[in-house]
Amino acid sequence: MAGLDDVFGDLYASIDAILLFSPSGSYYERFADVDDLDVIVVGTENPVNADIFVELPLAFDDIKERIKFGLEGAIEQDLIEDGDQLVCATSLYGDEIDTVSRVRADAETHTGIYDLFVKSRAEPEVIKAVLELAIELGKKGQKGKPVGALFVVGDAGKVMNKSRPLSYNPFEKSHVHVGDPIVNVMLKEFSRLDGAFVISDAGKIVSAYRYLEPSAEGVDIPKGLGARHMAGGAITRDTNAITIVLSESDGLVRAFKAGELILEVDPEAY
Repeated sequence: MAGLDDVFGDLYASIDAILLFSPSGSYYERFADVDDLDVIVVGTENPVNADIFVELPLAFDDIKERIKFGLEGAIEQDLIEDGDQLVCATSLYGDEIDTVSRVRADAETHTGIYDLFVKSRAEPEVIKAVLELAIELGKKGQKGKPVGALFVVGDAGKVMNKSRPLSYNPFEKSHVHVGDPIVNVMLKEFSRLDGAFVISDAGKIVSAYRYLEPSAEGVDIPKGLGARHMAGGAITRDTNAITIVLSESDGLVRAFKAGELILEVDPEAY
């Protein structure tokens, strides 16, 4: 009768590294003496003092997001290479590691999400809230119709100095933050009107209806993208903000940073 090693042996055969997502100290120690195998710890912190560590800016409840981010972080830090065969051990049902999967590292599927979260000025929770809002808008639109939107996140003071109002700012005297379900409903309603939303590093809605006025010289965006994307790319070159742009024409969500397109997401596939 076949044993478990016979059934699951292929899962661990010829792997290049193992990624342990938020392991306990005792679980991590079990891998300390494994020869010729890199053990990479991935988590929001490194309590086991692992030599090789990839930081998660958020816990990522969704296991696919957690693994995807960990892989991108490991590639970004040159800990793994394109084509590496990896075993990922993480938790799905509780606090302890209980799920193991085998994946192949593929640099061609690099999405840019690691760069967007880890190397940005704004708080990760704020970026996640804005990204999810844009994706939800991309899926549902506004009253069933496609809608475009531009969110500028971080370095709000400088962004305000490089833009002008198109209309009355409904958030001028408010202290509401992105991520609040009621606030998100408001943002969805305002998204059908022209102008950009400006959001602080900590998530405060600073303004709506802003016309961005950065110089577009030298900003390279993919062909077919219009003024909203050009403005979104340009403002990130002149400030330390990032922008998340929902395209009304093709429905994709794109993120810009330092004047460059770093992330492209299809809301229907997210």
